[in-house]
Amino acid sequence: MNKILNQNKNSWNKVAHHFDGKDALPSYGPFTQTEDELNLFGEIQNKRVLDIGFGSGHSLLYMANKGAIELWGIDLSESQKEAAEKTLVGFQPKLYCAPMEEDIGLPKAYFDIVYSIYAIGWTTDLPKTFQLIHSYLKKGGTFIFSWDHPLYAHLKSENGRFYLDSSYQEEGLKVFENFKEEGTTMSVYKRKLATYINDLIQAGFSIEAVIESDVKREWKEVDAEVSERYYSLYKAKMFPSTMVIKARKL
Repeated sequence: MNKILNQNKNSWNKVAHHFDGKDALPSYGPFTQTEDELNLFGEIQNKRVLDIGFGSGHSLLYMANKGAIELWGIDLSESQKEAAEKTLVGFQPKLYCAPMEEDIGLPKAYFDIVYSIYAIGWTTDLPKTFQLIHSYLKKGGTFIFSWDHPLYAHLKSENGRFYLDSSYQEEGLKVFENFKEEGTTMSVYKRKLATYINDLIQAGFSIEAVIESDVKREWKEVDAEVSERYYSLYKAKMFPSTMVIKARKL
């Protein structure tokens, strides 16, 4: 696990600039409905929030603009932390460069909201990550995260037709060579939707919503050109690119 974390950390430090402001609230992911449409967070005013995988800090900026009183975040990459500190100048965020699956002494039973936008799937230990997030939340606190729809990574397209290029039943590590053409290697686990749900339940969460995304409202009537890109409007209109799950600490 440490080898994978170190490898991914080094790679994120190189490719972080590709993701500046991308996949950040109010967006939940590529071509996906936004928080303005889904309204999962509800009232943010005067809430203490923790961002798991804060990236360039734009989701925390969204939270600040919605009235959150404390901004905290964890991210694996020093480059992301530097970018987030620039994004959040004047807001005094508490940002930590650390793996999400390690207990670094963040306060327990403290946060009203913990969330993760397109980052949770990078964890090397999903049960441990969910257990830690559960411990950070106050009783009644909310955890919301988005990630690739678990079947999406198995889909390929050719001339506008989709097919499975690998077994959804087989979970395990997938390695990306030359990620973002930066000469880096990234490793991420493929997991089934049931794995995310069951690990949340085992961590003590009550699940309130499971969303298999549709496209943004304004793109409903837009004609999408056939595309074989991993993320595309054409593909997102045919199949949900993103899952969003809302859970609560009882």
